[in-house]
Amino acid sequence: MAGVPDRARAVIIGGGVAGCSVAYHLAKAGWTDIVLLERKRLTSGTTWHAAGLIGQLRASANMTRLAKYTADLYVKLEAETGIATGMRQVGSISVALTRERHEELLRQATVARIFDVDVHEISPSEVKAMYPHLEVGDVVGAVHLPLDGQCDPANIAMALAKGARMRGATVLENVKVTGVTRAGGRVTGVEWQAGGDAGHIAADVVINCGGMWGRDMAAEAGVTLPLHACEHFYLVTEPVEGLGHLPVLRVPDECAYYKSDAGKMMLGAFEPVAKPWGMGGIREDFEFDTLPEDWDHFGPILEMAMNRMPLFQKAGIHTFFNGPESFTPDDRYYLGEAPELAGYWIVAGFNSVGIQSSGGAGMAIAHWLTEGEAPFDLWDVDIRRAQPFQKNRRYLKERVTETLGLLYADHFPYRQVVTARGVRRSPLHEHLKVRGAVFGEVAGWERANWFARDGQEREYRYSWKRQNWFDNQRAEHMAVREGVGLFDMTSFGKIRVEGRDACRFLERVCANRIDVAAGRVVYTQMLNDRGGIESDLTVTRLSETAFLLVVPGATLQRDLAWLRRHVGDDFAVITDVTAAESVLCLMGPKARDVMAKVSPNDFSNAGHPFGTAREIEIGMGLARAHRVSYVGELGWELYVSTDQAAHVFEAILEAAPEVKLCGLHTLDSCRIEKAYRHWGHDITDEDHVLEAGLGFAVRTGKGDFIGRDAVLRKEEAGLARRMVQFRLEDPEPLLFHNEAIVRDGRIVGPVTSGNYGHALGGAIGMGYVPCKGESEAEVLASTYEIEVAGVRHRAVASLEPMYDPASARVRM
Repeated sequence: MAGVPDRARAVIIGGGVAGCSVAYHLAKAGWTDIVLLERKRLTSGTTWHAAGLIGQLRASANMTRLAKYTADLYVKLEAETGIATGMRQVGSISVALTRERHEELLRQATVARIFDVDVHEISPSEVKAMYPHLEVGDVVGAVHLPLDGQCDPANIAMALAKGARMRGATVLENVKVTGVTRAGGRVTGVEWQAGGDAGHIAADVVINCGGMWGRDMAAEAGVTLPLHACEHFYLVTEPVEGLGHLPVLRVPDECAYYKSDAGKMMLGAFEPVAKPWGMGGIREDFEFDTLPEDWDHFGPILEMAMNRMPLFQKAGIHTFFNGPESFTPDDRYYLGEAPELAGYWIVAGFNSVGIQSSGGAGMAIAHWLTEGEAPFDLWDVDIRRAQPFQKNRRYLKERVTETLGLLYADHFPYRQVVTARGVRRSPLHEHLKVRGAVFGEVAGWERANWFARDGQEREYRYSWKRQNWFDNQRAEHMAVREGVGLFDMTSFGKIRVEGRDACRFLERVCANRIDVAAGRVVYTQMLNDRGGIESDLTVTRLSETAFLLVVPGATLQRDLAWLRRHVGDDFAVITDVTAAESVLCLMGPKARDVMAKVSPNDFSNAGHPFGTAREIEIGMGLARAHRVSYVGELGWELYVSTDQAAHVFEAILEAAPEVKLCGLHTLDSCRIEKAYRHWGHDITDEDHVLEAGLGFAVRTGKGDFIGRDAVLRKEEAGLARRMVQFRLEDPEPLLFHNEAIVRDGRIVGPVTSGNYGHALGGAIGMGYVPCKGESEAEVLASTYEIEVAGVRHRAVASLEPMYDPASARVRM
């Protein structure tokens, strides 16, 4: 076929708004030798029927940065390309019909202020003035974002495609990619077909922007891309006289959004139980297709809309639309290089926010490809968070029935998904269940979050205030502080690195000294070239040539990918051994007494010092006991082969019935009292290890390692910000994350993580405070407040842990 080249630097698969954005941004960055291949015509999958809502505020700082970038880009795109994009900054209004929803909106307004997004809290009467058609009698409150907007999705994609062509990119329609070629663990190109023609394009990089086709396309290349299409409904009225340009309106308590366009009103829905689509695959000729109407399914949404906006009772219906959109297991899209295949990149799974996300996503992926690193921390949407099992189609079908509706559900803290549960379970799961465990799910793992008392309901009752397990957490927390608690942490990711060069390799990728005696446990970070934290882990030397790396369960795939990417010519074998061992964490000042009851080994400071690991007898089995702690107390992590885990658990509880079973909520409240950092919240690849306060785990004198130069530069230049721990003086308010840190009356950043410090008597938060040219004393001399849902609360600030600052308790 004429026009299809034999070679390209990058091949982009898919001509929806995401693929067009990637082409535009790569071409803008100077990669003109790129080809976009669309199986049918541009926009013919999902983009053409998207609602085109442009919102700037997202759940985190960097997702908001991407959304703001998108809005700014779309405002300028028409002048650049000459294609009308329909972009109008009409603003948006979100209304709350309950006090809990109003709390959420007020918290979102605080987030907007942190991220410098223009936001106004408005009253029901102000809503009515801006939206005369709306019934506001039961509206509790609302927020208005005046720079949000709406656009024509298809024309946005066409404008991006034209912009890419203007800079030298090739955009081809009716050319289907039939396969990705690969050799030596990386992509080599794509095979294509167009009519009766076929061929191959050799390429350094392939970018899957295949939307709802993306999962199956990735699977053919051995890549995990968990997404599944759902039916998405909206209707458009006949023209309504005098409608005008109204703000985009969201009424999440009624699962609905409204948009005025060309004198008509659109009503769209994110219903609580969605309809998955395409389980048997998508037919070959699918192009600009619609799905069958389903009035029974949409009826409850329309009924609420007719009461909320009476014009729907009179206006005729011009269009009832149903079309497929792809959704992911956690409602976040995917960006980045697939860990299974070098050179295979992904931009997909946009969960019905593809128009407002694709501009920023295209910018981010282009920066990542052309500069060799992401523009900022993108863990929220990193493809490496996906677990291999999540490509299972039965799992995805069940989960996406829920995730579509979660877009407009109350986003309560600690909210748990209810579908597709129980896939990954510890050998202790049933033991914990019969003892009152209430489980949460992370990376597919069922983990005990808290333990109910006899007769207590074993369910979450969600709130922005103290939830129904708050007293349970207090009891568990104080048991760890004053007695002894037991956590099941089998979900830890466990990676074995062994071989002739294992030590040399780990010395190169870790910031701390790894060449230590066998049996030593080393706390360390893996850094990038900027000194940012790619991983937060412990490394235990098992022998001269074998090491065990322990990482959070949620980051296992990321950490495996980082290690495999950097092993180079070193002879070292990297193996995921997570399922081989369970982990029981016995923690608290009485932990030594309990260990003496179940094991004949010596657990004294002399016999088993802090930071060491050794094999022990326990019950009638064996375990490896690591004397480390994430809760700030004396304790041991017991690594037990999976087949013996239940026996060891039973032996501990039989010998020491005083042991308190504890959940993950308590683990987190204990760690935050000790100001231990949490990767993904307090520390990310964007946060410098010294500014995070983790310089004690860095050994620049050991020789070269990744990030060493960045550490030395920062030491010379000085810190631009510091990680600070806060405690609210008022014991009532709660902190979760993204509350505003207010220094001397001015917002300086977000709380990165928060929980309740039961031993300290108040909510505890972590966060960064700018400090360029300031001493520690000057940082602490300021007055601090934390803004929670628009209300500011006085806070005590500390640069050292407020609980046991000398860390004497872990060494007692």
